Amino acid sequence: MSLTTRRARLTAAVLAAITALGGLVACGGDAAAGKPAKLVVETFGEFGYDEIVKQYEKDTGIKVELRKAAQLNDYRPKLVQAIATGTGAGDVVALEEGILSEFKVNPDNFVDLRPLVADHSNDYLAWKYELGRAPNGRLMGLPTDVGSLAVCYRRDLFAAAGLPTRRDKVAALWRDWDGFIEAGEKYREATGKGMLDSITTAASAVMYQKGGDLFYDDGDNIVADTSASVKAAWNTAIAMADARISAAAATWSPEWSAGFKTGTFAATLCPSWMLGVVAENSGPKNAGKWDVAPVPGGAGNWGGSWLGVPTQSKYPSEAAKLAEYLTNAQSQIAAFKLKGPLPTNLDALQKPEFTGYTNKYFNNAPTGKIFGESVRRIKPLHLGPKHQAVKENALEPALRAYESGELGKQAAWKQFVNEARMEGSFRGW
Repeated sequence: MSLTTRRARLTAAVLAAITALGGLVACGGDAAAGKPAKLVVETFGEFGYDEIVKQYEKDTGIKVELRKAAQLNDYRPKLVQAIATGTGAGDVVALEEGILSEFKVNPDNFVDLRPLVADHSNDYLAWKYELGRAPNGRLMGLPTDVGSLAVCYRRDLFAAAGLPTRRDKVAALWRDWDGFIEAGEKYREATGKGMLDSITTAASAVMYQKGGDLFYDDGDNIVADTSASVKAAWNTAIAMADARISAAAATWSPEWSAGFKTGTFAATLCPSWMLGVVAENSGPKNAGKWDVAPVPGGAGNWGGSWLGVPTQSKYPSEAAKLAEYLTNAQSQIAAFKLKGPLPTNLDALQKPEFTGYTNKYFNNAPTGKIFGESVRRIKPLHLGPKHQAVKENALEPALRAYESGELGKQAAWKQFVNEARMEGSFRGW
């Protein structure tokens, strides 16, 4: 059993404890002391809240502590354990789409936000807001961002390979995924390197782009081996591996993070929230070298989160108000400008300060326009309770095993299907 698999089993066991714990940690209102001196907000990656909370502190007199994990893989198990044990979670916590799906198994571990905040049901992308509800109607989270897709690419490396660098010309290279593979083959021929960071980022993009049922059907039965979206993602990733267009840099690995700065690869599939990650990993010296072009197919969604309040918070009312503040139109625009998470607030998506925004780091790319035009074409997804575990511990390892030559095509598919059934099983919790 691999280390990754053992960790997955441990996380599953802790999640089982969440169900057993149930609603033992009840929300009995804010502490008797009234207004808190401090609230803790826990996130991962780059949510862009650093400057926003300073204004909140001035307005309310409440100190906000931001606790940020570098990666989702570091954040998720700690949050799972904190919820399971009833202690250690922040007052406001980020719920990434896969995490939210898991916690819906027992929504009583989170405050119902409906009586604590205004009715925002018409303020956000409708499908995004509804995904924040548990099956019993409890509002577990307010929408933050959505992962509208594009491609981040290095202009200097494209120029050295003889490829176009203007974003309109680059977009014309890959109107579809076949065109993307052809561009990658030209890059390989010219440089001897992979254009794309990893075939797994492409697999995620294609799968989310297709929408509908992914690893689970609407009854939360595992359908990974028959899902049209999963098959499209698998076949596209395999074609990329066969064409040798990637650098085989495992996403979130140290080699992957360093590759942005060193030029190990020249492109990555780039949901809006990834802009901050790319800039952070690439560093100031590479400012202006990156640019943004539309994704093959023109739209798609990868990722996005909500803000929820665990019932263990001593100040649920104030925490809910903070979550409301961080997800309002102005805060979402400010976060987008700072780190890239794409607004889901309908008012924010229409404001000129968003639609006309250009990102200096990415060669002044009109990121407001690029991501804003695609967001309304995103197809709703169905994510089952252990979607993230299936993706990270079944789909991606099997694809990497094929790309490295460790497994043949049929053996890799068989491994994926078997692991998907095991990782995706949740009944009996």
